[in-house]
Amino acid sequence: MASSDKDSPTPEDQGVHTAARREKLEKIRQLGIDPWGGRFDDRMLIRELRAQADQVRYQLENGDQLELPELDEDPEKRINLRQWRSDQGPGEEIGPRVRAAGRILLQRDKGKLRFVDIEDWSGRIQLFIGQRQVGDEAFELAGLFDLGDIIGVEGRLGRTNTGELTIFAEQLFFLTKSLEPPPAKHQGLVDPDLRQRMRYVDLAYNPGVRERFMDRTRIIQSARNTLAERGFAEIEGPTLHAIAGGAAAKPFITHHNTLDMELYLRIALELHLKRLLVGGMERVYEMGRVYRNEGISPRHNPEFTMLEAYQAFGNYESMMDLTEGVIVDAIAAIGGQAKMPWGEGEIDFSTPFERASYHELFQQHTGVDPHDLGAVSTLAKSLGLETADRHPDVIKNEVFEEKVEDQLSGPIFVIDYPASICPLTKRKADNPEIAERFELFIEGMEIANAYTELNDPDLQEELFRTQLDGLPEDDSMARMDNDFIRALQHGMPPAGGLGIGIDRMVMLLTNSSSIRDIILFPLLRPES
Repeated sequence: MASSDKDSPTPEDQGVHTAARREKLEKIRQLGIDPWGGRFDDRMLIRELRAQADQVRYQLENGDQLELPELDEDPEKRINLRQWRSDQGPGEEIGPRVRAAGRILLQRDKGKLRFVDIEDWSGRIQLFIGQRQVGDEAFELAGLFDLGDIIGVEGRLGRTNTGELTIFAEQLFFLTKSLEPPPAKHQGLVDPDLRQRMRYVDLAYNPGVRERFMDRTRIIQSARNTLAERGFAEIEGPTLHAIAGGAAAKPFITHHNTLDMELYLRIALELHLKRLLVGGMERVYEMGRVYRNEGISPRHNPEFTMLEAYQAFGNYESMMDLTEGVIVDAIAAIGGQAKMPWGEGEIDFSTPFERASYHELFQQHTGVDPHDLGAVSTLAKSLGLETADRHPDVIKNEVFEEKVEDQLSGPIFVIDYPASICPLTKRKADNPEIAERFELFIEGMEIANAYTELNDPDLQEELFRTQLDGLPEDDSMARMDNDFIRALQHGMPPAGGLGIGIDRMVMLLTNSSSIRDIILFPLLRPES
């Protein structure tokens, strides 16, 4: 075996292994075989051929076919099939012919027999390669296999004497030579930075990684299906914006040479989607990348995936229903239950999710009346927060972020935020100081944000200007989007709008502690 039970190989050892692989590469060429393979049609996924296991039979000399005995999943508890076959009388095992391809993860040399384990993205299976069965040339080729090589096989599906489902090879196909050895068998690739930097190795050799990213794909597809079932149309908005709007975040800036103008990678999807509501597209959403020139942490990456959806004639309560539907359907798509594992505990996603007002939670977790501005300011100062020349609601919200959010295990909809910090949100009819907004928190993380959308163009313009007062020019919100105001003047229907952070949702549903574990290629510092 190329893998080792010892410590990870030194660079010198790695060089020796690589040189040995290149020698085998040349020997493969000398056999007249292309070490980089080619088209390999009609293969079955390993999951599919494993589903044919019940077609393996023992055929007696008189032609009668016997089903194999029930086999325990634990190899140590399985009956000895050699003895069982002997007890039935003379005959032979028969099974369907199959073609498969995959990467070599294990191999054992038994003289004129070789046992090889291959894996594709659906599963793993053992190959039996006998010199008599495949011929001298193919068996010589098998002697040049290394862990990590990609091969194809054609043969009969059957079981070994220990009961292991196996492809008994009749033909071998060399498809790709791996010139670098895989990580050590028992230690694998464990350094988090290397795992993210060499994601291809992480996916190929670390158990569970590929399945986690496949779950991410299933979650995203499920969200699309949920929205389609509810009549939403998927659209593609621009990623380059003339104005960085829709959120308070620092944008990435680029330059368009032909137009000689600065452009911004989008920090939100919102404002273009709402323009579509004006145009009569009543239910729209976009699933796309968003870019914010901010910090990196286990919960933040400068580029991330957002889902934003807008529903004409809805409100923030409509969006609560939609949010629950997206999450519950996603759990089902990955085979989960209402209670999902999280760390050493679990999260109960039973619906309806809890709902509590912003001010109730502030009081509960700080012991301070949120309407007592002096007491809030005193608390803020004790937390080291800046209070001078700042709006009281901004101070209050920073206290909320500092003292409350981390305590929200959830799932919980935090509803009815101070209107002054929600410039794109409709006010409550009976209390204009409160905005019809919610944020969904789970395990201290904001997963979703939603509004009853403000569609009054005059009030929207006024709120924009109020918010922009005093902001520095380089702040993403310090520019008025006049075209958006013009769009509202043409009439946007009452609507609910929703944003879901896909990466954080995937973190929670796959029990992943870091956002970098569920982003295939997170941003990293250059290698030194």
